[in-house]
Amino acid sequence: MTEQAHSAMRGNGETRYATCQHFLKIFDEDMQGLYQLSFLLTGDHQKGEKCFVAGMEACAKENRVFREWARTWAKRVIVQNAIRELQPRPRHSGSFALAATAFSQKNGPIGHFDVDAVLELADFERCVFVLCVLERYREHECALLLGCSASEVREARTQAIQELADFRPSVFDVHGDRSAASVQQRSRPKGSRHEGTCSRSIVRSPVQA
Repeated sequence: MTEQAHSAMRGNGETRYATCQHFLKIFDEDMQGLYQLSFLLTGDHQKGEKCFVAGMEACAKENRVFREWARTWAKRVIVQNAIRELQPRPRHSGSFALAATAFSQKNGPIGHFDVDAVLELADFERCVFVLCVLERYREHECALLLGCSASEVREARTQAIQELADFRPSVFDVHGDRSAASVQQRSRPKGSRHEGTCSRSIVRSPVQA
């Protein structure tokens, strides 16, 4: 009787963890959003696909992640892979240091920005913008992931926002303007079963990972 009780407890504990099948389902259902995250962080289709595939393989091997945390974990693995691939470092220009406090988390260009301009940002500034502004990571979380100080994150965020504000050939509208179509096509993984659909996951403000 005791052995049966212990077996039942072990079984219940095992069902709390995400399995390989759970993670594969997440990567299938969230393919567009996870790939777009990888693409925006790396700024390159080939590197983006590499980080996406590596993230899927790493998650499929993981057996100690609670099921309710699985989606957040998948996103975090993508972020870590992209940072490992790029190894972005701050430029230490100093020119934006005083202006870094001029922007708050609430007044950045979350609603509108040009994706081509984001891809033109330096690696470090682009990663900070994607993580802090789009993914809503806190400054200290972003600093830990990037291996830098919170002040360097603030400076890079300010610099990215200023550069994006100066880039105005065409504006991508979070509310679904037709100009979004070309961006969605560009940021869609090759061979994706989602081709022909239009997702706004590039510019939405997701729940914090």
